[in-house]
Amino acid sequence: MAYEIPILIAAVVIILILAQSIKVVREYERVVIFRMGRLQGAKGPGIFLIIPIVDSIVKVDLRIVTIDVPKQTIITKDNVTVDVDAVIYYRVVDPSYAITKVENFYLATSMLGQTTLRDIIGQIDLDDLLSKRDELNKKLQVVLDEATEPWGIKISAVTIRDVSLPESMMRAIAKQAEAERERRSRIILADGEFQASQKMTEAAEFYAKVPISMKLRELQTLAEIAREKNMIVVTTGAPGADVGNIAGLTGAFSKTEKK
Repeated sequence: MAYEIPILIAAVVIILILAQSIKVVREYERVVIFRMGRLQGAKGPGIFLIIPIVDSIVKVDLRIVTIDVPKQTIITKDNVTVDVDAVIYYRVVDPSYAITKVENFYLATSMLGQTTLRDIIGQIDLDDLLSKRDELNKKLQVVLDEATEPWGIKISAVTIRDVSLPESMMRAIAKQAEAERERRSRIILADGEFQASQKMTEAAEFYAKVPISMKLRELQTLAEIAREKNMIVVTTGAPGADVGNIAGLTGAFSKTEKK
C-alpha cells in the first residue's frame, strides 16, 4: 500500500506532463515555438510535442485578414479636401517573422495602411482619384506589400471603398458636368449645320450645271403638296403664266364666296 501512493502520484504527474506536451493546431494555424527564449521555428498543422515549462508557444492564424482603414481627411495635389477610407486584405506567410520582426503585426499593418493611403492620395489630383481607382488600388498594394514583406506579411489586395467630397465641391463638379454636356450639344448642332450647308452647296452646284433638274425638283415638290388637297398652287415661269394666275385666283375667290 505504501508503494501505490508514489506510483499514483507519478502517474498523475506523467499524465499532466503529457497533457501539457501534446498540442494540436488546425490546418489554417501555425505555432511559433520558443525554447528558453530562443526561436525554434514554426510547427503545424496537426499534432506535435513541446517541453512543458521550457517551451512557450505563440499561435498565428494564416487566413486572410481584413483591415478596415478608418476614414482619412486628405488634401489632394490640387488642394481639394476629401475623406477617403479603404479596406486592406493581408495574410501571414511566415509566422516566425510575423512574431519576431514586429511587436503587433495587425496594428502595424493597419497604421502603415493609413499613412500610405494619405501619402499616395496627397500626390494625385482629384480627377485621377475619381477616375483611376483601379490604378490607385494596385499602387497601394505594391507599396504596402514591399513594406510588410520583412514582417512575413503578404498584402493580397487594397480597395479604396469611398471618397467623400465637400458640398461646395460636389456643386462645382455638377456645374462642370452640365457645362460639358452643353458644350457637346452645341458642337453636335454646329456640326450638323455645317454638314447640311455642305450638302446644300453641292446641290446648288449640281442644279447650276443641270438646270432641268431644278424644274424636276419643282414638279416633285408640287406633287407632294398636291397630296394634301388643302391648298391651291399657282405655278409661274411657263407661257400663259399670267392667265393661269388670274384663273387660279378667280377660282379661289369664287369658292370663298360660295362658302
